[in-house]
Amino acid sequence: MEVLLHQIDAFADAPFSGNPAAVMPLPTWLPDTLLQQLAEENNLAETAFYTSQLPPEAGGPPGEWPAFHLRWFTPAVEVDMCGHATLASAAQIISDIHPEHDRVSFYTRSGWLHVDRTDDDEYVLNLPALASVQVDPDPVLVAALGVTAVRAYTGQDEIIVVADEDEVRSATPDFGAFPQLPRGAVLTAPGRSSDFVSRFFGPGVGVAEDPVTGSAHAQLVPLWARELGRSTLTARQLSRRGGTLRGELADNRVLLLGRCRRYLDGVVTLPD
Repeated sequence: MEVLLHQIDAFADAPFSGNPAAVMPLPTWLPDTLLQQLAEENNLAETAFYTSQLPPEAGGPPGEWPAFHLRWFTPAVEVDMCGHATLASAAQIISDIHPEHDRVSFYTRSGWLHVDRTDDDEYVLNLPALASVQVDPDPVLVAALGVTAVRAYTGQDEIIVVADEDEVRSATPDFGAFPQLPRGAVLTAPGRSSDFVSRFFGPGVGVAEDPVTGSAHAQLVPLWARELGRSTLTARQLSRRGGTLRGELADNRVLLLGRCRRYLDGVVTLPD
């Protein structure tokens, strides 16, 4: 059996930037153990698998545009939400399969997610806005990050706010000292050339540092929108590759705008 493999950089404002995702269209679902093996072999932060077969719980497509069932795997586990691989999947589908459409929807573990293509060939990812609750900074996490926490929040991810962009950029986490977390930890601060900056660390899910984490911004955009008093924000993720996002808080949704750049197309031959 042969399966297509597309590697696409999402939230990429230049070549070799943004977050690379593997996108693998499937005619039907393969066994979960094989999906996990493929994600481990791809060795990217996320591999996205999709089929056109919607599960019964999806309740049918949400509109007259293309709709798919989408799942995401890190090299270690299946996850509940991934932004950049969703953006990459939409870019591949609109470019290769449905160029006549400017919207594609995905049924996922996080419900229905939507991606729209703009007239400028950018993509807008529509995610649920995720809440943050302020807590006392976890001293174990703060020590593992090697930073001085200004304040901390919990939600989908554990968020540590520090004083400035330089502290985010220069942090050198000790992953061996990380506490067990449900998903990951985000280090964030006000930005100089953007409204805020961040880095994402998820050693517990097989991703030491993620280059650009769309799903983390479903929590970061509402937090910084409240902090800065406006709904439209610019963000920069300060990984080695780096990535730029523009975010908007619209009622209970977060809209993230970015570009995608295709790196490769290939074919994977699966064993019998």
